[in-house]
Amino acid sequence: MPSKNTIKEYVEESFYHAYNRGVAKQTIFHDKQDYSVFLNLLKRYLDITPAKDKQGRPYESLYGRVELLAFCLMPNHLHLLLYQEDGAGMQQLMRGIFTSYTRYYNSRYKRMGPLFQSRYKASRISNEAYLQHISRYVHLNPHDYEAWEFSSLPYYLRYIRSEWLRPARIMDLFDNDIVQYQEFLKDYKEQKQLLDEHKLELAHL
Repeated sequence: MPSKNTIKEYVEESFYHAYNRGVAKQTIFHDKQDYSVFLNLLKRYLDITPAKDKQGRPYESLYGRVELLAFCLMPNHLHLLLYQEDGAGMQQLMRGIFTSYTRYYNSRYKRMGPLFQSRYKASRISNEAYLQHISRYVHLNPHDYEAWEFSSLPYYLRYIRSEWLRPARIMDLFDNDIVQYQEFLKDYKEQKQLLDEHKLELAHL
């Protein structure tokens, strides 16, 4: 039986939480260069301005077909929150970035074979409350989430702006209020910490 979310329904005008990790949970991002290469691949496909290769030929653009709403890159896994306009946008994006990044990684680290554990997994998001929660889940992945460089949170807090990361569909749910979104993150973080501490206490009874 296929594992959960490996069989995906590609539905137009839908939100998705897509994720993947390294083979045997191995590290897929070792340093800032690795993170930067992956983020530049996202920009290549999703920026409003089409990117070109060294010969001046335009890369495939998915702008207007799929939007990146939020992301978090961790050393051995990654999360993307996407909205696709048509039924093939997400599939083309994921195939393109994973193939290109694996090629880069294998060349840099002199290895062969698959880098990621399997085909990416994706779950369709069908209600507003869950969409809000997934954006929070993505941003709270790092323990030090407020200081983590490789997530979309700085874009949400407007420290950084871009045309390839588009948080508006999420921030509209919070009336575009940055403080409200920060409190939304903090509230869940504190609840989770209290729950984890309680579980630890029970384990020692």
